[in-house]
Parts: sequence; structure tokens; C-alpha cells
Amino acid sequence: MNKDFFFTRLQYESGDWDVDQRMPSNLLNSLIEYTTLPVDTQENIISLGSDEIFNCPFCYLSGHKLVQFTKAESDNFKKYIENGGFVFVDDCNHDIDGLFAKSFERQMDELFGAQKLKKIPNDHEIYSSFFEFEDGPPTTSQELNGWGDDLVHEYLKAIEINGKIGVLYSNKDYGCEWDYDFRNKRFYRIDNTRFGVNIVMYALTA
Repeated sequence: MNKDFFFTRLQYESGDWDVDQRMPSNLLNSLIEYTTLPVDTQENIISLGSDEIFNCPFCYLSGHKLVQFTKAESDNFKKYIENGGFVFVDDCNHDIDGLFAKSFERQMDELFGAQKLKKIPNDHEIYSSFFEFEDGPPTTSQELNGWGDDLVHEYLKAIEINGKIGVLYSNKDYGCEWDYDFRNKRFYRIDNTRFGVNIVMYALTA
């Protein structure tokens, strides 16, 4: 078992899972920069249908297209979450009516029951797990300037298991927002990956 934190991207058969390829290294760089967490700097990519998922402390799933899990993928996703796993799911379309959003939310209803995926309040502990975000989820430039719905989503959604988030779901397109060479962070007045640090630290400590 890897002793360092490692970032796992979930590969699923139905959609374009391999998006925002620089995002993981950028987030891992931020964890090294801001925290004392031991970090493996190599992104881990596994199939959602593989039992390897049960060795992963933190998983990421994204895309633009259809989310329709196979039986093996569905079984693993549900078992992983119900056994305390954490998946951060980010809609690359940054909308609420696109194919990814509609199909993913339908998939969650099928796996966990209708209305289990709920809006979380903007004072949820994930917004203070490391950095303080008093207004809830930070806005992305994708929401303001993108080709989606030109709507700022003022909340995130989640499925909670025993009082802890198991699935964190964003329509804000953080993946694209954080998809730049980490060496360019010095040009940002405020490092926009800081919320990613909160997500990881919440997943590991809540």
C-alpha cells in the first residue's frame, strides 16, 4: 500500500474521462507547497471496474459526455463510496443541463436512490478544512467566460454517507480552471487551486 497520498483518476468506458491532463500535477504541487502531507507526484489512473479502487484514498472523475457505468463500474463505485471512499466529480461542461450533468445525476439516483445527491450548504466544513472560503465554492473563470450556461453555480452537491461526503459533485469545471502549468501559478494574484487542497484534506481527515 502506498504510504504517500496519491491522486487517482477514474477511467470509465462510456465517456471522455481523460480530460484536463495538467490538473492533477498542479493540485499535487499545491499540496506539497501548502501542506506537510507526504505526496506521490505521479498521477494514478485506474479503471473504475478494477478492484484497485479500494486501495485509493481519493478519486477524481470528469468528462463532457455520457456517464453510463457498466455493471462492474456501478458495483465498484457504490461499494467504494459506502465503505468510506471519496470521489470528486467535476462536470467539464460547467452546466446543469448538459449530457454529463444529466447522465451523471441519473446514475447517482440509480445507485444511491433519488435525491441522495443534494446541495451542500456554503458553510459546510469542506470550505474550512484548510483554507477559509466564507462564501462557499469559489467561482471559476469557466463559469463566467465559458461556452456553457454563463451561470455562476453558487453551490456544490454531494452524497453523504454517515455524515461524511462520499461523492462531491461540481458543475463549476474546476478541472479546466486548474489545468495549467504549475509554474504559471506565480502569475495569479490568488492561487485558484487552494480549494483543491481543501477537497483533498477533507477527504483524508473528515
